[in-house]
Amino acid sequence: MPDSLLDLRRRIGHRVFNNFIPAMSFLIQNIEIGGEQPFYILGPCALEQEDFAWEMARSLKEICERVGVPFLFKASYDKANRTSVTSFRGPGVREGCRILAEIGKELGVPVVTDVHTAEEAAIAAEYIELLQIPAFLCRQTDLLEACAKTGRPVNIKKGQFLAPWDTANIADKMRSFGCDNFMLCERGTSFGYNNLVVDMRGLYWMKQEGFPVVFDATHSVQRPGGLGGTTGGDGELAPILANAAMAVGIDGVFMEVHKDPAHALSDGPNQIPLAQIEATLAKLQAIRQAVS
Repeated sequence: MPDSLLDLRRRIGHRVFNNFIPAMSFLIQNIEIGGEQPFYILGPCALEQEDFAWEMARSLKEICERVGVPFLFKASYDKANRTSVTSFRGPGVREGCRILAEIGKELGVPVVTDVHTAEEAAIAAEYIELLQIPAFLCRQTDLLEACAKTGRPVNIKKGQFLAPWDTANIADKMRSFGCDNFMLCERGTSFGYNNLVVDMRGLYWMKQEGFPVVFDATHSVQRPGGLGGTTGGDGELAPILANAAMAVGIDGVFMEVHKDPAHALSDGPNQIPLAQIEATLAKLQAIRQAVS
């Protein structure tokens, strides 16, 4: 870490990053999180319709089998932080988790979804292998504790308002609640109005704390509220940022994928077209092999 940042951490009382915590890994079904091989969290932003979710999950499983990569299927049952009150949200926690659980069981893949309250965490944990905490809620202690106490692994999105080293405090909370099976996910930092930027140095610094680090390529290219009533973005840049993150050495990549992003009901400008995801994954694997 540059001296100026190291001095800053010392002044504000944080641990120095040079005091590394040993790296941890854990399993979700047969997928190792934090191991030698990268994993992929893939799926549409929202559970638009049940048939659509099944179609996407089957397609992604076939693609990942051809490329030879482990994947977890992701979709959100409730997009609770939409820009507009009129925007599509989803089927809700119980119906959404039912759909995801049936997909996971039938296809033999772990499933991932966002939770927004302690009550939702308890419900989702009955069905879902990996709970995910949205970036805006990453410092909500009660939600972190509720997820930790379900016994499920947890993916915590780093808030757009946090510095990389601030994630150490989130990790401390999870460990204090008895949860070691968690990962932190980078998804960009606020960069003025309606824009995000990714500091690739942050991926390295976050990894020094010893927990697995995931890079969310598609949310990192958002332009929050950039279209007025909806979020805009630069989806064509998502694979490029994913390439850079893979070269840094992150543990996993999160990418939202849609068969027709232009007609997606949520976050269309940032999702990767299904037709492009196989080539994207193959390139990411080649980069990992080159830098390993």
